[in-house]
Amino acid sequence: MPESPLGRSTRWLTALTIDPATAPAGREDVRRALDAIRIESRPLWKPMHQQPVFADHRAYLTGVADRLFERGLCLPSGSSLTTHDLARVAAATRAVWTRSDVHS
Repeated sequence: MPESPLGRSTRWLTALTIDPATAPAGREDVRRALDAIRIESRPLWKPMHQQPVFADHRAYLTGVADRLFERGLCLPSGSSLTTHDLARVAAATRAVWTRSDVHS
């Protein structure tokens, strides 16, 4: 995203979603491949209705939160990442799409 002239972005969260119907690798494939080269990533937050503390509460579900949790991956982000860091994460993420040994 372009920087606003009024300040600097914190780049607090960078996430992607992976469509299993069209992607050559799933979320966990990407997460494991990044982990293997010491790049931390993690699934998007578990939806509230899946949290044990809310198990007995009413939920109004559309399936969107569940799909995002199944397909979403948080990548390293933050204002302290260098251009080199960003390029490394992007290259490693792209590389998963070309590997044939990562499929679950």
